[in-house]
Amino acid sequence: MNSGEKYGLISQMKRAAISIPSNIAEGSGRNSDKEFNHFLAIALGSAFELQTQLILIKELHLLNEDKVNKLMLDVMEIQKMIYSFKNTLNFKI
Repeated sequence: MNSGEKYGLISQMKRAAISIPSNIAEGSGRNSDKEFNHFLAIALGSAFELQTQLILIKELHLLNEDKVNKLMLDVMEIQKMIYSFKNTLNFKI
């Protein structure tokens, strides 16, 4: 992988990581639980995108495996939290 490809992957990971809390924040400012649920779905998608990118980082040996595994656990915990929050909203809708 050349430096341009690495930069592209890192840039994509940053966008996905920023997208998660940004969509949660935007959704929380909406007028309905249904709209909030939609933005939580987008945030969840970004979390899965970030997880996929971490898998690529690991497979390409671009970062220490222990560091990637720690980050993967963090992302999976975020996914669980978003999923639980979505279920709570779905129950109310």
